[in-house]
Amino acid sequence: MSTPLSPLIHLIDDDEAVRSALALLIGTVGLRVQAWSDPQAFIAGFDRQGIGAIVLDVRMPGTSGLTVLDTLVAQGVDQPIIMLTGHGTVEMCRRAFKAGAAEFLEKPVDDEALLEALQTAVRRHVKSREHLAADRQARERYAHLSQREREVLGLIVAGLTNKEIGRALALSPRTVETHRANLFAKLEATSLAQLIRQYAALVDENAP
Repeated sequence: MSTPLSPLIHLIDDDEAVRSALALLIGTVGLRVQAWSDPQAFIAGFDRQGIGAIVLDVRMPGTSGLTVLDTLVAQGVDQPIIMLTGHGTVEMCRRAFKAGAAEFLEKPVDDEALLEALQTAVRRHVKSREHLAADRQARERYAHLSQREREVLGLIVAGLTNKEIGRALALSPRTVETHRANLFAKLEATSLAQLIRQYAALVDENAP
């Protein structure tokens, strides 16, 4: 499986000469490439958990690139998709972007334009996956809080001081301090700003 340190570019084009040339080009910037001639085989076999991007030809026999794009988006695939075509139209470009394509380039493809688009797409995908992982970890940590700890967290996020929290929940200042310390430990927060930034949305979601 790919990792953020080894992004993989999936290249789908029915023209063998184009596949070979583009794979060679992409490899010059240190990106790994897996080439596919059959879009259906790609849909069935590629690793959806991997990091990277997809380069997809629009015009292919049997299944068009736009159909593949629609299928991938419907399946929730999050790898950025760069469309290539030798016969582009404004309507085709508009449809591709509306469907979720990250970029639309015409053949013959400008080398620098493709490489720049790919490197930008990979960087964005890595960041997106990092944010998803951080959100997942935050939810897992939040799930381990007691009901009282969640109440205290909600009031911290709302901007209340320890004294105000104590009055709101009928707790002593020492008890509030204990809950506050437990929150920072359980949520692995190193600052109040980090605590609020990571858990404000979760508090809102779970508010009665």
